[in-house]
Amino acid sequence: MPRSAGRSAALVAAGILLSRIAGLIRQRIFNHYLGLGNVADVVVASLRIPNLLQNLFGEGVLSASFIPVYARLLGQGREREAGRVAGAVAGLLGLVVAVMVALGVGAAPLVVDVLAPGFGGEKRDLTVTLVRILFPATGVLVFSAWCLGILNSHRKFFLSYVAPVVWNAAIIVAAVAGPHGDADRTRLALLIAWGAVAGSLLQVLVQLPTVLGLARGLRLSVGAGDPEVRTVVRNFWPALMSRGVNQISAYVDTVISSLLGTGPVAALANAQLLYTLPVSLFGMSISAAELPEMSAAQGGEAERQAIVRARLEAALHRIAYFIVPCAVAFLALGQVLVGALFQTGRFTAADSRYVWAILAGSAVGLLASTLSRLSSSTFYALGDTRTPLRYAMVRVGLTTVLGFLCAVPLPRLLGVELRWGVVGLTASAGFAAWVEFVLLRRSLAARIGSAQFASGYLAKLWAAAVAAGVAGWGVWLVTERLGPVPAAAAVLVPYAAIYGGLTLALKIPTARALLAQATRRA
Repeated sequence: MPRSAGRSAALVAAGILLSRIAGLIRQRIFNHYLGLGNVADVVVASLRIPNLLQNLFGEGVLSASFIPVYARLLGQGREREAGRVAGAVAGLLGLVVAVMVALGVGAAPLVVDVLAPGFGGEKRDLTVTLVRILFPATGVLVFSAWCLGILNSHRKFFLSYVAPVVWNAAIIVAAVAGPHGDADRTRLALLIAWGAVAGSLLQVLVQLPTVLGLARGLRLSVGAGDPEVRTVVRNFWPALMSRGVNQISAYVDTVISSLLGTGPVAALANAQLLYTLPVSLFGMSISAAELPEMSAAQGGEAERQAIVRARLEAALHRIAYFIVPCAVAFLALGQVLVGALFQTGRFTAADSRYVWAILAGSAVGLLASTLSRLSSSTFYALGDTRTPLRYAMVRVGLTTVLGFLCAVPLPRLLGVELRWGVVGLTASAGFAAWVEFVLLRRSLAARIGSAQFASGYLAKLWAAAVAAGVAGWGVWLVTERLGPVPAAAAVLVPYAAIYGGLTLALKIPTARALLAQATRRA
């Protein structure tokens, strides 16, 4: 693997890992004090609804529009121009986000009714209050993504991805310090919201000094007349639409799960926190590291395409090596994972089994979702933000139709509790993710040539992961009475060791490279 890409991906992964650990701790505390009840649903929905701003104008959009232009200017030695572009993007973001925050706060009741239609009475009222508190906070977090764009372009990967730790820490402090009686859950929810506000400010402030030191010539403006800014804006809107389409999918999940009774919204959030961990840790880290490298590729058109194709092919192999065992673990050993992380206080063993079922549904599309992220980043590096948009729209359409059919009518036809429909929701989304990935891969092959997996590579990975999963399941049957955490240690350590050993025996290059790297460091 390219040394720079491997090191950069490792820094991104390290930052994401620390951030995700903080997120898991935050979610465990929520589960301990709130379980999967109504207030838990409210807190999860309230954190997600105004997060629309961050997701729309955040990392995905700026990665597609801002980073390729900024990284190219840096690669050409035009640092002053890069700083002016960064200042113009910050100014434009400030104007747009300020308007969106004002609209969100004023229209909070309508937003809640649209995105959580199953909430009523006190549950709805509390959600509206929390959303009004949180909308300005998520507006601030947009500028964390702007900081990320500058830091990543300068190959300063760790800080931007570890910064969310302080956001989680502020919420954790608020949750632990709050009242915890049965009659105090509303007050606790309000304190959590204010903790998120404080955390948003801190997340930006910890990055800002480094950003200001890197972006020379930075001056806030709207960039009128600057051709490079026009390029960013031209690519921004298709990327924004693509991100918006992706967010429709996420909010469809919230809408449908809010119709399934008490608990599905919070349970889905627990499953998604685990599901997105490998996507972020491996897919996002490798994609984020590759984007500035692909964007800065020099030479003629054919030479540049060859460089991008080679980097894409190497990255596909690295991602699959880590994601395949995660998918098998979610499917076969999900209860072990959920129990060890979340089973405490009001969160029971039955809740662990429920979240496991949702997580198993998510495993269907885990590999496709992760590889699609890398494929989209490749299109962004090529200056094409429209192709990922088209295929994202296809995926969202499938997710919406199939998700509703599998989540609402299907449980009634099968005669099971309506809340179990959320399992069909995640499984159908996985099917749609595979459709999107196939379309992206075909279009990339037509554009830069086919990036192929080595012969038998994926079959070997799946065989090793399934064998490890069978062994892990056998260990769990013997150790499940030890308690969630000891059982998880007894199961997951052998699972990882067996997968690693089998992939070494099967002569998987990524496994050998990891072993060689570990040996050198030792």
